[in-house]
Amino acid sequence: MTLVKFDPAQKNNTLLPGFNDVFDSIFNDTFFNDRMVARVPAVNISESENNYHVELAAPGLKKEDFKISLDRNVLHVSVEQQTENTKEEKNYSKREYAYNSFVRSFTLPESANAESIEATYTDGVLKIDIAKREEAKMVRRQIEVK
Repeated sequence: MTLVKFDPAQKNNTLLPGFNDVFDSIFNDTFFNDRMVARVPAVNISESENNYHVELAAPGLKKEDFKISLDRNVLHVSVEQQTENTKEEKNYSKREYAYNSFVRSFTLPESANAESIEATYTDGVLKIDIAKREEAKMVRRQIEVK
């Protein structure tokens, strides 16, 4: 009897050559990878003298796709997009459904004015401006040196 050393990291040492290649080709296919990877848009959050700014990178959408809601002091930005592509050639018919959705939530600071929130969507970037309360705005003054 001969002992064969098995190293799972090497694909060449399999008992059934080609068996693992079939599974690698299936699970490394872009069809599965595109659907297994969670897609959440990147966000930039900044602060100016009078506002907080949230910029969400979401290209390829329309402003109607976004749903922005405020629940107590949590701002929710969500998108649900469903597309259907139908392609018919010869005797074959191919139909693909794509469903994309995400939700991003942001807790507003106590200094934010929940009554004054504005959102715009231009060039693939959703911009949300949240006004600060009057008492939270940065006060600037000149201090005299004595």
